[in-house]
Amino acid sequence: MKKFKRSDKVILHPMMTFILLTTIVVIASGILDLFGASVTYSSINSRTGNFTSTLITVDSLFSLSGIKYIFSTTVKNFADFAPLSSLLIALIGIGIMDRSGFLDTTFFVFTKKLNKTFVTFLLVVLCLLSSITGDLTFVIWIPLSALLFKYGKRNPMAGIVTAFASICIGYGISIGMSSIDSTLTSMTELSASSITRNYAINTHCYLWIMIAALIFASIIITYITERIIVPKLGPYKDEEEIVEDKEKLTRKEKRGLLFAAIGCTIYMIFFIWNIIPNVPFGGNLLNYRETRYIDMLFGADSFFADGYVFVITSLFFIAGFLYGLGSKNIENHRDVADYLGHSLDEIGKVIMLLFFGSLFISLLRYSKIGDLLTGLFANVLVNVGIGGIPLLIIVFFISFISTPLLPSFAARWNILNNSIVPLMMTAGFSPEFAQLTFTSASSIGYALTPAMAYFVIYVAYMEKYGKKDVGTVKCIRLMYPYAISMAIVWIALLILWYLVGLPLGISAVSVL
Repeated sequence: MKKFKRSDKVILHPMMTFILLTTIVVIASGILDLFGASVTYSSINSRTGNFTSTLITVDSLFSLSGIKYIFSTTVKNFADFAPLSSLLIALIGIGIMDRSGFLDTTFFVFTKKLNKTFVTFLLVVLCLLSSITGDLTFVIWIPLSALLFKYGKRNPMAGIVTAFASICIGYGISIGMSSIDSTLTSMTELSASSITRNYAINTHCYLWIMIAALIFASIIITYITERIIVPKLGPYKDEEEIVEDKEKLTRKEKRGLLFAAIGCTIYMIFFIWNIIPNVPFGGNLLNYRETRYIDMLFGADSFFADGYVFVITSLFFIAGFLYGLGSKNIENHRDVADYLGHSLDEIGKVIMLLFFGSLFISLLRYSKIGDLLTGLFANVLVNVGIGGIPLLIIVFFISFISTPLLPSFAARWNILNNSIVPLMMTAGFSPEFAQLTFTSASSIGYALTPAMAYFVIYVAYMEKYGKKDVGTVKCIRLMYPYAISMAIVWIALLILWYLVGLPLGISAVSVL
C-alpha cells in the first residue's frame, strides 16, 4: 500500500469544489436571512429619470420556498444552462474538423513556418478581439486552443489557459462597441443625464485607449504564457494523444484544403452580405428595431443572438466535411456520423461539471448574496469624499472585488452605475471614463470567479487534459499572473489618460 507523504498534495476535484461552494451559499443565505441582512441603494427610474431607492434582501435557501426552488428548478436550470447546449453544438462541428484531419492539416500549415511564440500571440489577439461577440466565444476558442497546442506538440492546457484569460480580459478591450458595452452605455447615459441632460455616448468613444490596451494586453498575455504558464504546466504527458510528425502536405491534403476553402468562402460571403445594412438584397439577418449596429447584430432579439453557435458550427461542419471529401478521409455517410460525434465521446465528465456548476450559479443568483454585497459597495462609494486618482483607484478596486459573487456586467452596473457615474462626473471624469473604469476592472475579475458560467467550461477542459493534476484552485491561480499584470496596465493607462487629458476615442473625452 502506498503511504501518504506530507509533501503529497491533495487536489480537490472540481466537482467537489462546486458542491462545497453550493453548500456555502446555502448556509450563508440562511444565516444572512436569519439576521435580516438587507441593503438599500440608489437607482434611477428609466421612465421619469428620477432617483429612487431599491431594497435588496437575501432569499434563504433554508426556507420552504428555497427548498422548493432547489428541487423544482435544478433540472430546468441545467437544461437551460447556456454553456451546456452551446458547447455540445459547437463540439459537433469541432469533432468533424478534428476527425477528418482538417485541424491537423490546417494547424500544420499555420505553424510550420511560424515561431511558437508568434502563434501564441496570434491566438491571444484573436481571443481578445472575438470577445466582442459575447460569452459564446468561450465554447469556440477553449476547445480549439487546446487542439492548436496539441497539434503543435505543446501542452493543450497552456492553450486553454491562454484562450480563457484572453477572452476574459477582452471584455474590457473592445475596439468597437460590444453588445455588453451597448447595454452598459444605455445605463450610463441615463445616470449621466441626471447631471447633464440628454447626455449621449457614441459608438467609437473608446477607440484610442482600446488600441493602446489591445497592444499592451497582446504582448503581456503572450509573454506570461510563454515564460510562466508553459514552463509551469510542462510537456503533455498523454501518450495516447501524441501527434505524429509531418514533413509536408500530401496531394490529398492539399485537395481537401482547397475544397474546404471554397465551401467556407461561399458560406462566409453569404453571411457577411446579410449582416451589412442597406445593401441590395443584404442585411437580412439584422434586427432593424435597434439603433446601434452591434445591437442589430447581437442584440437580445437578433438572429445571431439565438443562432450564433449554430452558424459557427455549420461553418465548422462545412470545413471538416469538404476537407474529408477532398482528402478521401470521408468515404461514406457512416464516417460523417462517426466524425460528428468524435468530440462528444469523452464529454461525460464535462457534462457532470456543468451540472454542478449550473446548480451553484443558479442558487447563488437566487440567494441575491452577490446583489447584496454589490449594493453595499455602491453605498460605500456614495460616502467617498475624495476625487482625482484616489477616486479612480477606489472605483477600479470596488468594480474588481464586486465581480466574484455577481459576475454579470449588466447586473452589477445596474446597481453601481448610479453611484459611480454621478460621483466621477462631479469629480471631473467623463461618463465614458467612469464606465471604462468599471469594465476594465470587471474583465480582470471575470477570469477569477467560479460564479461565471463559462468558467465551468474552462475548468472542465483543464480537467480533461490534466487528468488528476488539476483542480479549481489551480485553475484560478493560473489566472493570477494575467490578472495582476493587466490590473497594473489598466490603472497605468487610466491614470495617463486622466492626467494628460487625452481623448478616449472619437468625440469622447476623459475629463469634463
